[in-house]
Amino acid sequence: DHLIEEEGDLKIGPFTLRMLFTPGHSPGSISYYAEEENLIVSGDVLFKGGRGRTDLPGGNQKVLMDSIHQKLLTLPEETLVLSGHGPETDIATEQEQNPFINGFTL
Repeated sequence: DHLIEEEGDLKIGPFTLRMLFTPGHSPGSISYYAEEENLIVSGDVLFKGGRGRTDLPGGNQKVLMDSIHQKLLTLPEETLVLSGHGPETDIATEQEQNPFINGFTL
């Protein structure tokens, strides 16, 4: 067992995952970025055409949107997004077409 206390790299066999702190859906949410594979596992933070819900205990819409804008949308546009539910997408598509992201001001 290993307690994750801060962002950093996690080695699993031949894979290196960068842990990105992405709260908002839940207070301790983490997304896993595999730079070499050009993909992010966003969990319930970012979905194709959507974003995570924030109505559960500890959820916060502003914090969630800050996480999306500061941690996920800064990744290369071709980065594949694998969410906790639904189809895959990529950063460019979400920047251009996601109605929850477009028009949201930090």
